[in-house]
Amino acid sequence: MQARTSEQEKLELEHQAAKLFMRAYEKTTGTPIRHLWHNKPSKPDASCLLDGKKLDLEIAHLYGSEKEAMKILGRELSRATREALRELECSCTPDKRLLTALNRILLNKSKKHYHTKRVWLVLRNAHPAWDAGQIMAQREFIEIPITHPFEQIWIVADWRAKSGILRLYP
Repeated sequence: MQARTSEQEKLELEHQAAKLFMRAYEKTTGTPIRHLWHNKPSKPDASCLLDGKKLDLEIAHLYGSEKEAMKILGRELSRATREALRELECSCTPDKRLLTALNRILLNKSKKHYHTKRVWLVLRNAHPAWDAGQIMAQREFIEIPITHPFEQIWIVADWRAKSGILRLYP
């Protein structure tokens, strides 16, 4: 059995996030959203049909830090990584890490350009300490850049979308 490459894993995670978002969006709004497919790297990650019209989705995962991502994704952790995680847990609150990570992703994604009519940014929260409640509690501190290419920005509030999806913009 061949090990998955990081690119394969990234595509699988993007696909899972898009499917979770689409299911939750349809359940929340009642608007049909269907037929998910992946795009080549120079385009948004995935496309679908929203109420019969093409919509592109740019997908990103919110982990908190690279070290936390390794732990969450089940990577083998070196002693240095375990120490860095302990230090991180002591140095700042989970809410501060949430806000810092979320604002960093929003800033980085705001600099992208797409050749498409409609693109939404969908963030999937992967951190087990955060859910819709913690995200909403930080709402006033979330910094959405003034210019960005996204028609809408959403967050899948937890790994399995149990606490729902939240619209961050507009």
